[in-house]
Amino acid sequence: MSSYEQLKQDIIALSSATAAELAAISDARRIFTEFKQLLNDGCIRAAEKAAGSWVVNTWVKEGILVGMRLGTLTAGRVRPDGSLGKFTFIDKDTWPLKEITLEHNVRIVPGGSSVRDGSYLAPSVVMMPPAYVNVGAYVDAGTMIDSHALVGSCAQVGKHVHLSAGVQVGGVFEPVGAMPVIIEDEVMVGGNCGIYEGTVVQERAVIGTGVILNGSTPVYDLVNGTIHRKSAEGPLVIPVGAVVVAGSRLAKGAFAVEHGLSLYTPVIVKYRDEKTDSATALEQALR
Repeated sequence: MSSYEQLKQDIIALSSATAAELAAISDARRIFTEFKQLLNDGCIRAAEKAAGSWVVNTWVKEGILVGMRLGTLTAGRVRPDGSLGKFTFIDKDTWPLKEITLEHNVRIVPGGSSVRDGSYLAPSVVMMPPAYVNVGAYVDAGTMIDSHALVGSCAQVGKHVHLSAGVQVGGVFEPVGAMPVIIEDEVMVGGNCGIYEGTVVQERAVIGTGVILNGSTPVYDLVNGTIHRKSAEGPLVIPVGAVVVAGSRLAKGAFAVEHGLSLYTPVIVKYRDEKTDSATALEQALR
């Protein structure tokens, strides 16, 4: 059995143990430390694309939860240079802040950003303050995480993505088999957007300012005359190159008609073209 398969089997075995049982297993910390190092290095992921479709690696999410049960609360204090100081945080000792060094080739601009251990930031990722990346997240090369942005637990963000100011990319731990939010390569996400509940945004899509994408709100495609929605078979998927803006649709019922009520809905108004490319071009000098 390969070391990867052995680790996977070890994590699966630990995943059914309670916190008290984990504390009594002599190898639990060693197994978890090896698991977390692979997460930090980007060698294992909560979800991966295989044969054109995204697949959840349930055992990876189980490993993250093992760390939650295995850890004990501890207090930390840090200064911007990493030394002990007055800024205090309290968290499980298994999931402290991630130590970022020059060798990571990641820019984290000063001002209150945090990256949690067990997440992966590829070289040339940029974080503007304040921003937060949670455990299990994977952020690929050339992506910018702008001010007040969140990359939630286990979220998968591709190459050369721009998460504008105030963007919320939802996290997921429960249920353990649930698909995390997926944002593929070269996606532009406008300010104050929220992407939740395992939504998949395919490559080169543009999500306009203030758009909310989740499992309960359908997306109307004006170009193709179709409706995209989450189903029992899969998550909400925003197609390749779609340009999505915030829209509305009439609410049903006599009362809604009487009062002129409408409901929020995202709308695909076009697909990416040369004009869109020029308006959303990334400035490589910033990376």
